[in-house]
Amino acid sequence: MSSSKPSNPKQTPKVKEQRGIYDVPERYEIIGGIRYDFLSSPKYVHQKILTNFYLAFHGACKEEGEILLAPMDVHFDEENIVQPDVIYIANANLGIIRDGFVFGVPDLLVEILSSSTGRRDKTIKKELYEKHGVKEYWLADPTYRTVDQFVLTEGEGYRLVATLTEEDQLQSPTIPCLTIDLASIFPENDRQ
Repeated sequence: MSSSKPSNPKQTPKVKEQRGIYDVPERYEIIGGIRYDFLSSPKYVHQKILTNFYLAFHGACKEEGEILLAPMDVHFDEENIVQPDVIYIANANLGIIRDGFVFGVPDLLVEILSSSTGRRDKTIKKELYEKHGVKEYWLADPTYRTVDQFVLTEGEGYRLVATLTEEDQLQSPTIPCLTIDLASIFPENDRQ
């Protein structure tokens, strides 16, 4: 950037903006050794739901664990690095946060469905989380305003314990501090 000297000493120097190339880091996940690029930035409804989940988790469980939001890589292993929308790590499990990243299995993950990632969230990511032992997994659907709540059961894998609407209250069986009124999660219909 260049600046010009003011002709009048009392004037503030002006900065001339220059065209340049800005470094925009790529966003992608690796699942089973295959790279999946994020094709676009999330829409308003996705970000609003993400914000509301953060506020609900923080209000209920800030003393009990760590709440993180995407983009944050969760490294299950070298072949499986994902960016869930919401990551909850209980205090007893905080050792998986090392060198500024998550290396290991969080206690609860949330994905907010979108047209570009919904299929992957419902299939291969659900299978991945189940395989690595994530105790609880939620799929939030902005279109139908529902949350599918999966809980890991010993020897059986994930079990769908509830499909809840915005009229319901979600209570986590694996995170005792976590109860969320889903009406506070989904934005007004006219802002989707």
